[in-house]
Amino acid sequence: MRVADKLEDIKKQINEASLKANRNPDKVKVIAVTKYVSTERASEALEAGIDNLGENRDEGLLEKWKVLGDKPKWHFIGTLQTRKVKNIIDKVEYIHSLDRLSLADEINKRSLGKKVKCLVQVNVSQEESKHGLTAEEAIGFIKQLGSFENISVEGLMTMAPFTNDEEILRSCFRQLRKLRDQVQALNLVFAPCSELSMGMSNDFSIAIEEGATMVRIGTALVGEDG
Repeated sequence: MRVADKLEDIKKQINEASLKANRNPDKVKVIAVTKYVSTERASEALEAGIDNLGENRDEGLLEKWKVLGDKPKWHFIGTLQTRKVKNIIDKVEYIHSLDRLSLADEINKRSLGKKVKCLVQVNVSQEESKHGLTAEEAIGFIKQLGSFENISVEGLMTMAPFTNDEEILRSCFRQLRKLRDQVQALNLVFAPCSELSMGMSNDFSIAIEEGATMVRIGTALVGEDG
């Protein structure tokens, strides 16, 4: 199926979820996760009107960058090794996976004097297979980021468990939203923390109902690479 057709279906679901939550659907940013598809399929997503593309490996991002350049806004959504920061720092709009001070230090050092938009990754579900800070660690960690002059904490990111249990999903997303609200209440200049990156192909509607401002959609949007 064409990406444009899939996007129409995604938009309908976003509108429905936003209506249920009394939210403006225009406030939800769709990030097409292109890590499993070709550059051609990623290009098709751009032509369909998607402005934001997400990659979780520097190799994949660099490969697509050679062809697409800065036409899309690039989001780095995977675990970022400190030694890989230099490869992507001048190419991405957002880094979604800031979770340790050593990484913050490297981002700050490599930032070329520009503010780097980062999301702090929180492992709300406390699954061992997932990266990120615990909810209890997050606020203390964010306060420490004030010493890095070139980092702007734009929001929080999490990955919910892969489950069909709606209550588990809602609980996960609600916890991240409450944590975001707590950070905003601190009024930290370096941490406006307005973004909530949560929700993927299987659960993005629930995430939107619970306040997501960014949804990371791969299979349901750009899958079936042909």
